[in-house]
Amino acid sequence: MAKDPYKDNLGPRAVFARKVVVGARLVVVLDGGMPMRGLELIVQGTRGVETGQIHELIGTIEDGTGPGSVVNRINYLGFIEIGNGGLLCEGDELHVDGRLVGYLAGFDYTHMPNHMNIVIRVAAPHSGLERGFELGQTVQFKLASAPV
Repeated sequence: MAKDPYKDNLGPRAVFARKVVVGARLVVVLDGGMPMRGLELIVQGTRGVETGQIHELIGTIEDGTGPGSVVNRINYLGFIEIGNGGLLCEGDELHVDGRLVGYLAGFDYTHMPNHMNIVIRVAAPHSGLERGFELGQTVQFKLASAPV
């Protein structure tokens, strides 16, 4: 039976030296949040995404958020349509309209196969509407320029 290196702790994780920037666009701007959402992030810190897929962005200010953790305090950011496929990785920078919003913390499968929740560590608990997000804005996931 195949082993999952994330679940079975088989040693050091892959270090991503270079990867394509995953581009997307905002197709829904969300408002609001929840204090006790209970998102269960999967233990894997990476997910491949394909062109045309729709996924949700959710922000959190909780310390220690990462693969395998439970996230309660959240703010809804928006939904995105993937413009070019690639690999999303824990620690990636999330930019909206050229502005750094936060760092990818992990993935929640509550609504799969409809869409994946992509959880972002942010500095302030603001929704997409409160951040001034607009429909059609460019979204980019970039390899972090410095350790997160």
